[in-house]
Amino acid sequence: MNNMLKNLVIWLVIGLVLMTVFNQFNNRQTAQAPMEYSQFLEEVKSGRISKVTIEGRQLKAQTVDGKRVTSYSPGDIWLVSDLLKYGVKIEAKPEEEPSLLMNIFVSWFPMLLLIGVWIFFMRQMQGGGRGGAFSFGKSRARMMDESTNTVTFADVAGCEEAKEEVAELVDFLRDPSKFQKLGGRIPRGVLMVGNPGTGKTLLARAIAGEAKVPFFSISGSDFVEMFVGVGAARVRDMFEQAKKHAPCIVFIDEIDAVGRQRGAGLGGGNDEREQTLNQLLVEMDGFEATMGVIVIAATNRPDVLDPALLRPGRFDRQVVVPLPDIRGREEILKVHMRKVPLAPDVKADIIARGTPGFSGADLANLVNEAALFAARGNKRLVEMDDFERAKDKIIMGAERRSMVMPEEERRNTAYHESGHAIVARLLPKTDPVHKVTIIPRGRALGVTMQLPTEDRYSQDRDRLMNMVAVLFGGRVAEELFMHQMTTGASNDFERATEIARRMVTQWGMSDELGTMVYGENEGEIFLGRSIQTHKNVSEATMQKVDAEIRRIIDMQYRLARKLLEDNRDKVEAMAKALLEWETIDADQIGDIMAGKPPRPPKPSGSQTTKPPAGEGGSTEGATAPAAPA
Repeated sequence: MNNMLKNLVIWLVIGLVLMTVFNQFNNRQTAQAPMEYSQFLEEVKSGRISKVTIEGRQLKAQTVDGKRVTSYSPGDIWLVSDLLKYGVKIEAKPEEEPSLLMNIFVSWFPMLLLIGVWIFFMRQMQGGGRGGAFSFGKSRARMMDESTNTVTFADVAGCEEAKEEVAELVDFLRDPSKFQKLGGRIPRGVLMVGNPGTGKTLLARAIAGEAKVPFFSISGSDFVEMFVGVGAARVRDMFEQAKKHAPCIVFIDEIDAVGRQRGAGLGGGNDEREQTLNQLLVEMDGFEATMGVIVIAATNRPDVLDPALLRPGRFDRQVVVPLPDIRGREEILKVHMRKVPLAPDVKADIIARGTPGFSGADLANLVNEAALFAARGNKRLVEMDDFERAKDKIIMGAERRSMVMPEEERRNTAYHESGHAIVARLLPKTDPVHKVTIIPRGRALGVTMQLPTEDRYSQDRDRLMNMVAVLFGGRVAEELFMHQMTTGASNDFERATEIARRMVTQWGMSDELGTMVYGENEGEIFLGRSIQTHKNVSEATMQKVDAEIRRIIDMQYRLARKLLEDNRDKVEAMAKALLEWETIDADQIGDIMAGKPPRPPKPSGSQTTKPPAGEGGSTEGATAPAAPA
């Protein structure tokens, strides 16, 4: 409101100034053009001028019929005598000078205009308001008091261990003396580490909401600025504000933007980010003690943070906020389902069982997509079928039913997906096949989805080998039944090669090469460290690594080919069902594997509620998760 009033006053002043300038120009333009001096003398001699007012060189005359005429004298010394000779009344006035205000305005207006434009653009560069061009060193932390922050632990689900870890902070903030009398001190900082979407920011807000203390929120990128030294000044200002409101919480989101390891830059010079980090280290645990200010930071890249930032005394605790397990997913779904009118057939536990690997943000998106599906169907309640369709959309991508595929390519996709599904059903230690579709979704022409029966946190060697064989099932089926090779298996080959390479180079699952790491973890590259790393693997050893990877791939390719050759009838039956119905579920797949005719598909409103959980195979252009670590 204050900013709006300030802007209104500024624009009002600008409008008045512009009106004054326009009036001056209009007055000058609308004034009558002056009469030539020779003509003026002729008018005097002819007796048509009755009165003349002399102001310096300007002559303001009045004719006998009442008209007003203006002219300018060239300094004629006989003018007065001529006027008296012809009976003209003469009045003399001093020459009118412009006012002091107008002189100042005309002299300084261009400079003031330039200064105003400069201040305007500097305010825009700095985000406007809050001091504008003179607020470089001011903190951009937004404060939420207990009246504006209504989030509590009841709104956080799926991370019970993390909630227990931070629950002590609430007790510290509510009653510090309870711990101080036993010699304990309040933690200076808590670092929350977890995948994107797991609820780190929400958990920090819940701590402030439970403790009823002020909550300062800022992003790590808000410190870094184009001018050197601004980030450090903003850190100082933020902690000064926090000390005034102690006890309070300062939450720094994505701290890796400013807390990366020092000395990792490739160039010299004065690094603004390192100055900001140094100031942050001093404020958290420097010469001057900071009492009652708890710093909570969140990141999904703890590996790149500076070690000085992670030591006790700065971040005393590291709280891991993991992806939720089946019970956590159920609780998260219940939290988000409060805002949605649900049909009686919706079961949160069934949805949770079919969404392994989903984060809290993914589950929130799932509930929202289901509500949108129900709204499109003009339903009053969100049904289980809407959640099933929402899961399919999130996992596989949106359907592209408008895409027209040639019949030969459609048949090729049916055999391709049948190959994936048959190999997955025949091999042990593979996730059960839940659904197979040849409807184009996202970037895939078809998808085979497998449903894990439980959350899995590690993979054994046999399961990984079978995953490679399942990925080759699509290409083998194309060769056996369509007698051709297509580009549809490119993503399958990429994933199979990645699994085999990791088995050999990282996971020590090769009898030939043993339990030794032959390659670096390329999942999260930090340039500052990787450029200093030396390769310690010889060329001969790398040739052995390549040979072992080739052996695994060829062996599993032969296994997939033998399985499909021995079960040609099942592949033919599944491809026929896919061409007829486009999508088949686990019950129909079970009928085909038992040698029985597949049952007809269920109506859309009563699909099976077993949910999908990951792609067992895909066709051209499909994107799929990497092999589990």
